[in-house]
Amino acid sequence: MPKIVDHEKRKIKIAEATWKVIVDEGIENATVRKIAQACGLSVGALRHYFSSQTELLHFSMGLVSERVIERLKRRKISKDQISLEFLMEGVSEVLPINEERKREMEVWLAFSAKVLVDTKLRELSNKVYKDMHQGFENVVQALKLLNIIKDELDLDLEVNRLHAIVDGMAIHHLLNPEQFTHDKMIETLKYHLQSLCK
Repeated sequence: MPKIVDHEKRKIKIAEATWKVIVDEGIENATVRKIAQACGLSVGALRHYFSSQTELLHFSMGLVSERVIERLKRRKISKDQISLEFLMEGVSEVLPINEERKREMEVWLAFSAKVLVDTKLRELSNKVYKDMHQGFENVVQALKLLNIIKDELDLDLEVNRLHAIVDGMAIHHLLNPEQFTHDKMIETLKYHLQSLCK
């Protein structure tokens, strides 16, 4: 009896192998041949799933975004359970606070550099940016809903600032983990969110 292959699982396995190659060797070395080797497939078998490197990278990067969104969806609670701590934990979902999230962030940063020269990947990058920005807007709106945000703040600018701070902290931690430690990252996030409150 022929072996039944779960094609979606196979695509995810290929995407995860792509992440590993990107983290270990850099996105410039994430060739179809190396990725096929990393997941134990022939180049022909890999091309059955992804006809080009761009298509493979697009799927791999989309999977990073999907996993972050899934983690955030699992955190949903009722309005009366929302607290500053809950919001802080939500923002932490996009920070490199453990090995899984660190790998996701490393892959995403490498992908972001590729977007600068591959316009076919830009649409996904723009979508993920908008999704992230909406998430940060939700955090600021939740502070308003809790009636703890300072009255004089420009909420649109605060969303922009929170987004920029989180991106900056993630990059600082990835590039300088000994100086900008996990604890400093969390302390900085807490300090910033508390600075928005009355």
